Amino acid sequence: MSDQVRRVSIVLFDGFELLDVFGPVELLSVVGDRVRVELVGPQEGLVRSSQGTRVEATSAYATAEAPDVVLVPGGRGTRALVEDAPFLAWLAAWAAPAALVTSVCTGSAVLAAAGLLDGYRATSNKAAFRWAAQHGADVAWVAAARWVEDRDRWTSSGVAAGMDMAHALLARLLGPDAADLAATVAELDVHRDPAWDPFARVHGLVDEPPAVS
Repeated sequence: MSDQVRRVSIVLFDGFELLDVFGPVELLSVVGDRVRVELVGPQEGLVRSSQGTRVEATSAYATAEAPDVVLVPGGRGTRALVEDAPFLAWLAAWAAPAALVTSVCTGSAVLAAAGLLDGYRATSNKAAFRWAAQHGADVAWVAAARWVEDRDRWTSSGVAAGMDMAHALLARLLGPDAADLAATVAELDVHRDPAWDPFARVHGLVDEPPAVS
């Protein structure tokens, strides 16, 4: 893979969350001459999302190229995937050599179940955080975070948070100008602070701040 072109391989599965995939894809598409996105599914062909929309996987798990950047979305289907031993074994072997392994929403539970977050800090969707944090043998789960960057593992909070993480990821891969161009084209008001997370409080994961007298 050329230094100028990064391949982002997105893992599809039955019941994936649409915005977890296409929020980041929207930003990545702006710099399409420097990023190539491939959608990897159980087989080549249509994969049903949580919303019922079917999306075409262009590569099958069994024949997918060795990845450069991996993204695992969340969605209702993650509940089954964390118990799917053959899938987890494939994901662990396929994703481990990647330069970056990332997730949106409850995709981090899948990464954790595959052993890909052991020894790392990570976050997840706040509504499902307690469930996600049950997975992985040695994951330092961060309750209050829009996204968490820990070396070659990046994980975001729920759904729309994936776009903020994707913006930061683009800045890391291609520079801040490319990331800001993508946000401008998408008319996205980016949250740039990875610690910004009002939803951790909404879901009772952190204490309410003391009242100001």
